[in-house]
Amino acid sequence: MPDPVPSMPPTVRPATSGDIPAVTRIYNEGIVDRLATLETEERTEAERTAWLAGRGPRHPVLVAERAGTVVGWASLNPFNPRPAYDHVADLSVYVGREARGGGVGSALLAALVAEGQRLGYHKLVLAAFPSNAAGLRLYRRFDFREVGVYREQGRLDGRWVDVVVMERLLAAGPDAEEPGG
Repeated sequence: MPDPVPSMPPTVRPATSGDIPAVTRIYNEGIVDRLATLETEERTEAERTAWLAGRGPRHPVLVAERAGTVVGWASLNPFNPRPAYDHVADLSVYVGREARGGGVGSALLAALVAEGQRLGYHKLVLAAFPSNAAGLRLYRRFDFREVGVYREQGRLDGRWVDVVVMERLLAAGPDAEEPGG
């Protein structure tokens, strides 16, 4: 499915159940293309429907659309179930094949950062493949910094895969403590 209007900036909005077919298709493209996830099994619309329905208000899913067509999605995800990590969110960004390189990832990431700030997160984290040059450039443009590499973090297609770990501290809120405080 071609990007409807590649030069038009995408609109980002909260995902709805009506977006599930597009979210599933785009996620499965990411799985098949081996660009952004260690997932190996494609997802079904039923699984993605349950996934979306099970998310709380602190873990939103956003979609980017052009001319009414969903061309990407992103989410803020729990980082760790321990209460000490309540102010850290992991993020996901997926762009449909037809829209890659057209500003969709930037629009989604900008919206995720804004949502993270609005929701009171202190930090956003992510893991990316070292081979995903476009993704790494995107994250660096949004002031994510590399904090390390998990060597041989998972097996994909019979080989070990490293992942780059990145983080961005968000603007301090009114009750934020200073580092070391």
